[in-house]
Amino acid sequence: MKIQIASPSHYITDLRYPWSKHLTQWPPELFVEVARGIHRNVVRFVSHNNQVYALKELMTPVARKEYKLLRELQELGLPVVEAVGLVTNRDEDVAEARARFDLVGEPVDMANRGLLVTHYLDGALPYRIIIQQGISAEQLSQMLDALAELLVRLHLSGFYWGDCSLSNTLFRRDAGLMAAYLVDAETGEMRDKLSEGRREYDLELAETNIGGELMDLEAAGTLPKGQDPIDLAQALVERYSKLWAELTQDEVFDPEDQYLMEQRIRRLNDLGFDVEEMEITTVDNGQRVRMVPRVVEHWHHRRRLNSLTGLQVQENQARRLLNDLSRYKAHLSEVDGRDIPEPVAAYRWLSEVFNPTIEPIPADMKGKLDDAEIFHEILEHRWYLSEASGKDVGQKAAIDSYINTVLKRRQAGDVEIDTDPFVSSQK
Repeated sequence: MKIQIASPSHYITDLRYPWSKHLTQWPPELFVEVARGIHRNVVRFVSHNNQVYALKELMTPVARKEYKLLRELQELGLPVVEAVGLVTNRDEDVAEARARFDLVGEPVDMANRGLLVTHYLDGALPYRIIIQQGISAEQLSQMLDALAELLVRLHLSGFYWGDCSLSNTLFRRDAGLMAAYLVDAETGEMRDKLSEGRREYDLELAETNIGGELMDLEAAGTLPKGQDPIDLAQALVERYSKLWAELTQDEVFDPEDQYLMEQRIRRLNDLGFDVEEMEITTVDNGQRVRMVPRVVEHWHHRRRLNSLTGLQVQENQARRLLNDLSRYKAHLSEVDGRDIPEPVAAYRWLSEVFNPTIEPIPADMKGKLDDAEIFHEILEHRWYLSEASGKDVGQKAAIDSYINTVLKRRQAGDVEIDTDPFVSSQK
């Protein structure tokens, strides 16, 4: 037996696991129940050192390929599940595992079976669970927008998915919106650059898959009323096309209109992308200038917030936190009567605003929400309280109210108060 481990922090080679056996033959008591979607392969979940891992049975060549692709995508900073291990050569005898457990089921030929191990993504849910628990048409639109953005990011990196679908994606809260994560890369391919034909075919497959999945939900009566599966799938394609055009199309300007180039760069930044390289050429005998963004990288706000504060958050969370930091910088500058350098403002915002907001929150009431999402919710809660009272209630009052109303009712499972399916946690 051979086990590859991608990170020492996820060392899961516990001998109590009968690695040489097919997952269907493992003792049921080894597995834990978590929120999960529908899988074409056998998938089980285990808990080790307070972490949950997904184990997936695959043919060895496919397992090796997916392990490699997930690691490549992760190294590029793309939103994918973390591949932490690969088990191969499982036909060898594992005496200690046999001695500890009475393995069940008929023998399975393990000569060419691999086991892919990924880290379970906390706070993320499959689309069926989210929709079946009840979401609004707006939330469904946010989910499809997130998937369209994920597909754009993958294509920009040269990745061909080959089976883009809601089933192969997990969704997570991101500052009131949604973030999408690739969870299945079996059919994927990594290239230096994706051809137009390959990219368009991937998008066509996505539209077909998503339309079919949503039709299944419509037939089951769980799709929000008034939502047409075909229209929704086409809306995803439209969102993808607009974003792709904004990121890749060339534009022609008059030489005097240099500010339009700056506007284009700012639009890209607002979408969460950086322009690392541009190609600028003259056309029409020098009368016009063409701008082509050659390399665009994702998660501009996330990287900027991390460089200023050290916080590791998601893109929409970073955008929201940067906005709050910017407002605090303006406040400090007004109070001091001088412009406060951004690094100084970031340090003071972290120590005087962010940390004091999070520290009063009881650990047992946080559930699956991370600190950045809680901070976002408190900002939202403060806005609603201030709107209702006609004046700013202040951060302390907002925190106290948030704990005593939102968190306590959420902890009590009062679905009439909080029906957001992302808030619920599954153990």
